Amino acid sequence: MNSNKRVAFYTLGCKVNHYETESIKNKLLKEGYEEVQFDEEADFYIVNSCTVTSVADRKTRNILRRTKKLNKSAKVIVTGCYAQTNEKDLLKIEEVDYVVGNSNKGEVAEIILNIDKNEEQHNYVLNIFDDSKYRELQFSTFREMSRAYIKIQDGCNNFCSYCKIPFGRGKSRSREFENIILEANKLSEEGYKEIILIGINLGDYGKDLKEDVDFEDLLEALVKINGIERIRIGSVYPDRITDRFIEIMKNNKKMMPHLHISLQSCDDEILKKMKRNYGSNLIKERLTKLKENIKYMEYTADVIVGFPGETDKMYQNTKEIIEEIGFSSLHVFPYSERENTLAATYKDKVDSKEKKLRVGDLEKESKRLGEDIRNKYIGKKLTVLIEEKKSDGFFYGYSENYLRVKLLGDNLKVNDEVQVIIKGLEKGLLISGY
Repeated sequence: MNSNKRVAFYTLGCKVNHYETESIKNKLLKEGYEEVQFDEEADFYIVNSCTVTSVADRKTRNILRRTKKLNKSAKVIVTGCYAQTNEKDLLKIEEVDYVVGNSNKGEVAEIILNIDKNEEQHNYVLNIFDDSKYRELQFSTFREMSRAYIKIQDGCNNFCSYCKIPFGRGKSRSREFENIILEANKLSEEGYKEIILIGINLGDYGKDLKEDVDFEDLLEALVKINGIERIRIGSVYPDRITDRFIEIMKNNKKMMPHLHISLQSCDDEILKKMKRNYGSNLIKERLTKLKENIKYMEYTADVIVGFPGETDKMYQNTKEIIEEIGFSSLHVFPYSERENTLAATYKDKVDSKEKKLRVGDLEKESKRLGEDIRNKYIGKKLTVLIEEKKSDGFFYGYSENYLRVKLLGDNLKVNDEVQVIIKGLEKGLLISGY
């Protein structure tokens, strides 16, 4: 046991990365390591990196350069997508001792446990495209408040023109159906009422498995698990919203009426240049049909502005469709050029000042749309899963359609699911009259 060894973790990027960090952490804690905060002195600093944008790359490098200020003899391990795609750049950073790619991420704990034997090897990066099967993670548990995450898939086969992630994550690989069901049952036994399915491209689930199963089959199995009352989907492409998917959402109360849409643009020419497999008509038709079929259905989305060749008219096309559909919140990103992607070769780059203006404009529109959507629930009854009680005495949680609610009431506790009447709106939060 290593009860005297201290380890600190820093995770950037998506929920999949956070899920994988938890696996590494749980292995080391089981071996007797003590977790400390990242700004405290530690023997090992583990950074799980992201490379979705150039900002994510820069954050990773800045964090790595901070690691040895408290302990010069500490060992620094960087893993994740940036480690997978740019290991040579990372090995040039003085503070970095080990670079571990995504293929070997599950072995980070073993590398640390055998650190004395590994002094000669510092690069643990393999060709991610050689990975043909999903790698099951030991102790892969990730909880957040009253919710728990289940990773069902890794990798992506789409190769959108702007995206570096396939080079960091490899081909789409699905987790075995039975292992997902086992984990969901385990979470139910632990008292978790809400699960969130995560992956790099969830809609591809099952396509690589020998069993004849797909994403909808998995959803139909999960809704049958006793104790699990809420099922959320991390992110979905518009073209993956099939009629069968809509029927499952419509006919199962456990399926929460909220989706995070990987939208990126609503302009046909830009979508084509992005190598997305859908156009604006499909976006409108699918998202409208879902809203027409499911009570209180709401959307959040990711949007990229300032893609090469995006004119003001094209940007306005995206904005108009977003206004038409209505989104409770948007994550707006300025286009970020990534090396080795097709879009990096495109001409007609959009000026950085113009990109910044479009980001600000769309974020302003997102706030307005979000307020309009929240206002329409005043006087309505929503179901809230309580996630925390803050020092102000109020309880906080999310409604079934993923709107944050603030409530006060007697005999309430964390992980209660309660019905509330919405009385008003305060700083973007719905206020209940429980």
